[in-house]
Amino acid sequence: MSTTPTAAPTPTAAITGAGSGIGRAVAVMLSQLGYNLVLLGRTREALTETASLCSSPVEVVGGDVTDPAQVKHFISRAVERFGRLDALVNNAGYAPLKPIDQSPPEMIEQAFRVNAMGPAYAIHFAWSIMKSQGGGRIVSVSTLGTLDPFPGFFAYAAAKASVNLMTKSIAKEGARFNIKGFAVAPGAVETGMLRSIFPVTAIKPEQCLQPADVARVIVDCVRGERDAENGQTIVVKA
Repeated sequence: MSTTPTAAPTPTAAITGAGSGIGRAVAVMLSQLGYNLVLLGRTREALTETASLCSSPVEVVGGDVTDPAQVKHFISRAVERFGRLDALVNNAGYAPLKPIDQSPPEMIEQAFRVNAMGPAYAIHFAWSIMKSQGGGRIVSVSTLGTLDPFPGFFAYAAAKASVNLMTKSIAKEGARFNIKGFAVAPGAVETGMLRSIFPVTAIKPEQCLQPADVARVIVDCVRGERDAENGQTIVVKA
């Protein structure tokens, strides 16, 4: 007596900072590959615009990565809406540009809350879900500045360096659970955040990556095409 093979479940990805730039590009690419999506950002209108560009089911969650309760809600919505969580993309970022002596404590704290604590919260809440499913992939957007910090990125580069080390921990602790981690460290990317810091006279557009350039690397990590680099920081240059 023959049996019909059970169809593989539709994969689900959760993306922070999905309202623009790299996060939006990742969302669109994964939707084209059939992923269900859960999108987090502080501006619902921007998330709704991202969702309108996607061709797969999308759950929009307004929230701030610096608030663990809101991050927990975001991760929980993946399971409540789609029944699973296969990939987490930590993309939200905050990049103040200030000399060391002009970096006030509140700015330093915010840089670490967004770039380090936010990803840590999301990884923590996603971990048990991925363990119970038998695997998952976690990709965190880092920066080339973690290897060679641009002057003025004292707090930003240091905070982003945290996800490079979290990625190593994910690979080590996740080995027995089939959970893999990757940090993607691009150089300058042509985004609104970049232009809020640097005018085109300082960094010319032709010197920059496009969001899609970085998104393609992230999507390859999510799909398992870069599993040989599990635990590593992947540099992306223009």
